[in-house]
Amino acid sequence: MSDIFSAVILGIVEGLTEFLPVSSTGHLILASSLLGLSGEKIDAFNVIIQLGAILAVVVIYREKFLGLLRPRPGDNFSGSRGLLLLLLTSFPAALLGLLANKQIESLLFSPRPVAISLAVGAILILIVEGRRLKPRVFDLRDMTPRLALGVGLFQCLALWPGFSRSAATIMGGMLCGADRRLAAEYSFLAAVPIMCAATGYKLLKTWRLYAADDLVFLAVGFAVAFVSAWLAVKFFIALLQRFTLRPFAVYRLALAPLVLFFWPS
Repeated sequence: MSDIFSAVILGIVEGLTEFLPVSSTGHLILASSLLGLSGEKIDAFNVIIQLGAILAVVVIYREKFLGLLRPRPGDNFSGSRGLLLLLLTSFPAALLGLLANKQIESLLFSPRPVAISLAVGAILILIVEGRRLKPRVFDLRDMTPRLALGVGLFQCLALWPGFSRSAATIMGGMLCGADRRLAAEYSFLAAVPIMCAATGYKLLKTWRLYAADDLVFLAVGFAVAFVSAWLAVKFFIALLQRFTLRPFAVYRLALAPLVLFFWPS
């Protein structure tokens, strides 16, 4: 399929960008382009290694996920209620992605649309941070169905590669009344069902493309994505205790014109 070096690079890119508001899909498209990798197998690989990043979140927040299986008195984000909240968040993007998957892949999975979405997402971050919102919800236990659905509607923006699922859900959470740190943590948790669904769908469509020789390439990408995602999540939560999301918007605005004018189409 390709060399181990490429698997390591793509795994690092996936893990570091999946949960930061900079777009892992966009960065993977750009990284694949720089490495000279293209085709259906690489596109599928870039989705499949998301499982490594997902596993990192599951391990870090294992108590929260175990609580979904074992209801806890006084914890509204546990048991069936917690599962309902995640379902409400996941449903809009899952439905839209299923209905428009072919159009999205044919029209938006290239560097130039990514550049535009990087800029649009950056502008959204600056607008939301500039409004100095007064949060009403500070803890997962206080999440409401209305807030969960609001985050889910914003998550639909992430179907545009380069926009960033993390940016969309964090900004959506903040606009709907969540504290910035809570919006980020809920974004991590809400990523698990929607990413599992997307990865499972891609696996069902593409598993026949892979041979035994490709397993090492996939395993390396998975493992590297897990480690780098673990580090990225820990770093991001610590960062949010001291700073806003504006530095990520500045990075996106700086990257967008470089992609637009210098990346191969």
